[in-house]
This record gives sequence, structure tokens and C-alpha cells, in this order.
Amino acid sequence: MSRSRLVANIVAVATAFVTFFPIYWMVLSAVKPAGEIQSLQVRPWTLAPTLENFQRVLGGENFGRYFLNSVVVALSVVVLSGIVAFLAAVAVTRFRFRFRTTVLIMFLIAQMVPVEALTIPLFFLVRDLGTAVPGVGLNTLGSLVLVHLAFSLPFAVWMMRGFVAAVPEALEEAAMIDGASRSVVLWRILFPLVAPGLVATSVFSFIAAWNDFIFARTFIISATGNQTLPAALLVFFKPDENDWGGIMAASTLMTIPVLIFFVAVQRRLVAGLGGAVKD
Repeated sequence: MSRSRLVANIVAVATAFVTFFPIYWMVLSAVKPAGEIQSLQVRPWTLAPTLENFQRVLGGENFGRYFLNSVVVALSVVVLSGIVAFLAAVAVTRFRFRFRTTVLIMFLIAQMVPVEALTIPLFFLVRDLGTAVPGVGLNTLGSLVLVHLAFSLPFAVWMMRGFVAAVPEALEEAAMIDGASRSVVLWRILFPLVAPGLVATSVFSFIAAWNDFIFARTFIISATGNQTLPAALLVFFKPDENDWGGIMAASTLMTIPVLIFFVAVQRRLVAGLGGAVKD
């Protein structure tokens, strides 16, 4: 083995260790007894694993409701952002219209603005919008879906634009010559070809919506029944002493849906990140 390859392997192993270790420590702390977690003698193992922390979390009030809220918000963002991003990418790629370049630049600029800088303006916007449109105001899951949709769309449109542009227009023209309508070409020919790109964008949208804390804490003020899991973790933070076992157990449970979603779309995700259809 050459020296360069050996160095590359060492770097890869070190990177994998640094990436995996926090996850290992989270799961380890979730199965540790309270005495070991609070002990000053920190050990990277436990000889007395327990499910007490998981039982306390799952038996807690409204945990199932918070979990369901997170699922509803994340899946809604994934579906809506995928459909809108696909249609928008087709519009800016296949059609020539005024201010098309300006629209694309605005999408790019939207990605550069920090989330923290927009939280307060969005709070007032959602508050006022809720008075006119039911279901998207403060203390509703619709507000979280709307805000995450706004933040996920610029990235999704930019990414889908490359996939749509890589599909030869000759395929669409041939189908229309054979009598296919624009909607048939759009959903039966173009959509399946760019599906890997949609999967790639959906992963980022899902993770961002699932792990969100800032918006959930800002827009869900008094309706505790509409809280999502990240904000619900605050119940384990106490003034006198934090329940680290409960925090780690709840965090582990939060990680499972992300892993399941990732495994379910893994094959298409690899294809999507690898590139689109080539002429």
C-alpha cells in the first residue's frame, strides 16, 4: 500500500470516528443508569445497561403527540417542497420569460440570509397572516410548514434546475409529437427522470424540518399540544439538575425516524447526488 493511500485511509477512519463518536455517546448515555451518568469517573462503556430512560421518555405526557407533530410537519414540507420545486425548476429551465434570471438570483440570495436574522420578521408575518388565513397563524403546525417550506424551496429549486436541464428536450418533443399533452410529458416522462434529484432535496428538507428548534420555539407559544419533539426536549432541562438520561434517550428516539427515512431513500439518494440524466 502506498503512503498516500495509507494517509487517506487514516484520515477516513479518523473522520468516521469523529462523526460516529457523538452518536455512540448519545446512545450510551441513553442506556446508562443515573448513577453512572452523574459519576465523576466517566467511562465510554457501561456494565449495567438499562431502558429506564426510554421508559421515562415514552411514558411522559404528550410524547406521542409531539412525535406525530414532527412527522406531520416534516413530511408536509418534503411533499410540498418537492412538488413546488419540481414545477418551478421546469418553469425556469424550459420557459423563457422576463426576470427569469432575477428570480434565480433571488433564490440564491435567500440562501445567504441567516435564519436567526429572519426569525423576528417571520414571527410578525405569521402572526398577521394567521388573522386572514386560518391554520397558518401562531400556535399552529401550518406556520411551521409554511416557514420551513420558504427556507427549503430556494435550495430545492436550484438543485432541481440542474436535473431538469440535464434531461434532453428531445424526449419531451418526441412525446408531444406522438400526441402527449404537456401534463402527460411533465408527470409521466420528466418527473420519473428527475425523481433522484427530488429524493436528494427531500433528505435535506426532512432533516431541517425534523431537527428544527428555533421556529418551533418561536411560533408555538401557548399551544403545547402543537409542540414538536426538539422543543419538547426542554421538559428534561430543569433549574436544579438536568435529566441527561432522559435528554439522551429522547434524542436517540428522535434520530431513528431520520435513519429510517435515509435508508428508505438511500438508493435514489446516491443516484441523485451522482448526477442527472445525460443526453
